[in-house]
Amino acid sequence: MPLVLLVGRMCSAALALSLTGTVAGFAATINNSVDTAGTASLGLQETNAAGSVTCATTASAFSVTCATINKFGGSMTMVPGVAVPTTVKLKNTGTATPSTFTLTPGASCTQTTNGAINGGATDLCAKMNITIAQDSTTVFSGTLATLAGASPITLSTANMSGGSISTFVFTVTLASTADDTYQGYQASLPITWTLNS
Repeated sequence: MPLVLLVGRMCSAALALSLTGTVAGFAATINNSVDTAGTASLGLQETNAAGSVTCATTASAFSVTCATINKFGGSMTMVPGVAVPTTVKLKNTGTATPSTFTLTPGASCTQTTNGAINGGATDLCAKMNITIAQDSTTVFSGTLATLAGASPITLSTANMSGGSISTFVFTVTLASTADDTYQGYQASLPITWTLNS
């Protein structure tokens, strides 16, 4: 009988310990309550030198057409040998630093008449010289004819981090060898700016 009593008391003690939770230990806890990730953005804004005309991508249009800033100066009274410079500023309005920045010329340079007097020449694009400089570094020098259809021009991303501005100067000059047959024409060539992250 004493053995039965001893076993019974041991079972009662074990049961009491398991119900009261008196077994103790150490613990350490970290609760990470703010775990987020988000995307950066790229935006492109073009402004004329005076800052009075702006073209920009928007939150709903990441690619826009700008017909209000003429990089070739828009002069319709050019004469041989006289340079017409035009300054534009490009700004990254987003938060991402781009990995590439390019200027892509259109496929072709188009010659059309400018007024009633036309000299008969058909290659004005080959007589319009153009120099493009980014932040005082020349990135292209040639004619509108050689610029047309050329591969995209790689531009510096140094001044294109979020909120930064890069300044471009387009200088167009009618060749000094242009004769009377080039009177009364205009040349046009679209270009496209692209930022990529």
